[in-house]
Amino acid sequence: MSSEAEAVQQPDSFSFSAENQGRVKTEIGKYPDGRQASAVMPLLDLAQRQNNGWLPRAAMDHVAELLGMPPIRVYEVATFYTMYNLKPVGKHHVQVCTNLSCWLRGSDDVITTCRRVLGVDVGQTTEDGMFTLSEAECLGACSNAPMMQIGDDYYEDLDMGTTQAILTKLREGGVPDPGPQIGRRGAEPMQRDHAKNQAAEGEDA
Repeated sequence: MSSEAEAVQQPDSFSFSAENQGRVKTEIGKYPDGRQASAVMPLLDLAQRQNNGWLPRAAMDHVAELLGMPPIRVYEVATFYTMYNLKPVGKHHVQVCTNLSCWLRGSDDVITTCRRVLGVDVGQTTEDGMFTLSEAECLGACSNAPMMQIGDDYYEDLDMGTTQAILTKLREGGVPDPGPQIGRRGAEPMQRDHAKNQAAEGEDA
């Protein structure tokens, strides 16, 4: 367990809600007897969602007990994968990919815009608890770089303007449209979009 996680004020106990207990049984039931430990990742994710986006040590201990695992084995999983947060995060966890593809396509501008609009640096949370800003390694959307993940949603093909618009809409209580922000569908080639746009312009003329 990292010293950073230990420094966070930890709750004394954790248990799954009545609603989530059914989901716990479903996840464990996916695996044969003796292989219940395979459910550790979905159970940690479920615990994190129940606990406002972060995993306290008590939740990891509870998962270890449910699965018959030594707690250290659960800690190893939680500290290895960046999808698990070991300290509180804001309502909107803004994770900007800064790996090679996104960096080459302008992730520096995305990070700069996030810092300016949110008024915090990477690793910090806004005073109102609404936003936490983080850098992420590759999030698997290289063809739509640069991109950021907020909660469960990907926002792709970003620039400074679209980044600011997304953050502003979230701050105002709105729900920005996820996915590419330049009008293309999924990861289809950009040339196809350009051709469509040119054809549409020709028809309008």
